[in-house]
Amino acid sequence: MSIETSLHFCPRCSNILTFSKVSQQVRYTCNSCPYIFNLNRDISMNRTYFKLKGIDALLGGEKAWENVDSTDERCPSCSHPRAYFMQLQTRSADEPMTTFYKCCNHECGHRWRT
Repeated sequence: MSIETSLHFCPRCSNILTFSKVSQQVRYTCNSCPYIFNLNRDISMNRTYFKLKGIDALLGGEKAWENVDSTDERCPSCSHPRAYFMQLQTRSADEPMTTFYKCCNHECGHRWRT
């Protein structure tokens, strides 16, 4: 395991160590106690950004819309008078559910939420 990909903890107080560079000296320092661990080699600070999933992947894709009900909700894109809907709890339990809509007009298929 390399230093760049692992977490290090303070041997004194067990808090996580932070990476810092002070006057060309690379080291791990503890924010809770005076512990410092000096490193003998330079470390590159590369970040990896992961690809975010699309909304369809989170909602279950096209199969999630197969057995849903429709309601009188006008499509903001084509003004069709009906839309399919489903509700999901996307925030904490004390917040209301999010309603997702999909236009019943198969040529449009616009999706939105409230």
